[in-house]
Amino acid sequence: MSRRTINAVFLLGIVSVISILLIQFVWIRNTQNLLAKNIEIQETKQAIQLKEDSLNMVHFTEQTHIALRNVLQQLTTMTKDSSDLYGAVNRIRSNYFYVDINEELNPYHLETLLKRELYDQNIHQNFQYGIYDCYTDSIVFGNLIRYDEEHHYETDSSRQITFPDMSWKKDGHYFTVYFPEITDSFDVEAVPEVGKSSPYLYLFFIVILILIFFGYTVFVILKQKRLSEVKTDFINNMTHELKTPISSIGLSSEMIMRPETMKDPAKIQRYASLIYKENKRLENQVERVLRIAKLDKSEIELSLEPFDVVEYFQELKDNFEFNQEGRPVTIKTDIQLENPIITADPVHISNVFYNLVDNAIKYCKRSPEVNISVRSEKNQIIVKVEDNGIGIKRENLKMIFDKFYRVPTGNIHDVKGFGLGLYYVKSIVEKHQGSISAKSTLDVGTTFTVKLPIAPNDPSF
Repeated sequence: MSRRTINAVFLLGIVSVISILLIQFVWIRNTQNLLAKNIEIQETKQAIQLKEDSLNMVHFTEQTHIALRNVLQQLTTMTKDSSDLYGAVNRIRSNYFYVDINEELNPYHLETLLKRELYDQNIHQNFQYGIYDCYTDSIVFGNLIRYDEEHHYETDSSRQITFPDMSWKKDGHYFTVYFPEITDSFDVEAVPEVGKSSPYLYLFFIVILILIFFGYTVFVILKQKRLSEVKTDFINNMTHELKTPISSIGLSSEMIMRPETMKDPAKIQRYASLIYKENKRLENQVERVLRIAKLDKSEIELSLEPFDVVEYFQELKDNFEFNQEGRPVTIKTDIQLENPIITADPVHISNVFYNLVDNAIKYCKRSPEVNISVRSEKNQIIVKVEDNGIGIKRENLKMIFDKFYRVPTGNIHDVKGFGLGLYYVKSIVEKHQGSISAKSTLDVGTTFTVKLPIAPNDPSF
């Protein structure tokens, strides 16, 4: 995947995310505007309803006062002046009235008068009356008086409704009228509340979800791009590494087949030796690739046995210092262990440190100097391999243990390799339940630190 394609994918993704967010924002804003208009309409209807209810309540109260005053006038036989009745009718609540009277009352007579006067005043509501007698200190409750659809009152003796709680007076006679179906405040459709569950909270979660998905997509694309680049570099390196021995083998074979060479046994011996060496080189390279393939399939099984660290590093030091041609190599070892024997796979653990020292020498433009220090600490040994090589940039340092990865050098192939060495090193160390890390300064050098556990019940200690 080319860089231009990736940029196009990123651009389209960003445009798509912004478009979705804009649509969501506009939709939420329009929804809120519509909801605000509906609330405004509802509040207007509520205000009108409250005004109508208030007027109806005023009318109901006035008509009830007139009806009860008329009933009182017909009940009062000793009073000739109607002005004496002023203040006799009182309202306790919007649906509850009481009337003072100085005479004893007949409940059935009172019921008849109430039905007639309330009907005459167009008060078509169910009601119940009660009479208090101060002589007997008792309250007489009447039955529920219903107003039916045929526009007349009738007594419902099967159901009685108690009056609301009140402090009964103890002086004089009076009767009360209660309208149970009239409430103090008329119910009005509730106005929906806004803001308890803000739609912008929904938009926030949508944004987070989209950003997570987009971020994960970008991560996968970049990872695939890097994997593609690493594989391409691996193929280029492998082609370059295989091309040289193949060319050498082909050229040597061609030289052997010449008639003049057949007459010179020394030349045949030299060319045959070259073919043998280059063939071994090809074999080693193929073996390295197959070894990594086995690691990926977890087919490598460690054969743990006692391993002498001091002896191994001494042999490693002698080997590199003796076999380097063209420039001197200095390897210093500082091993401080109470017991130099550890439990490890001799073959693979040897390859680990061999790779680290080999890299330290290969990636050095001056006379290589490698310092190897070994310490024991808290049931583990710590091996540090420090060099004075070219160093590694910080952005490349975190990827050096990835499979097939090599620090980019452009078209320069002055150092052989497939990018498998450090991946193999890390895999083997982790199979030994250890860890490896690296620190580097460009043009100064690199330090690799390997930590391997020591089994506390190991008989070697």
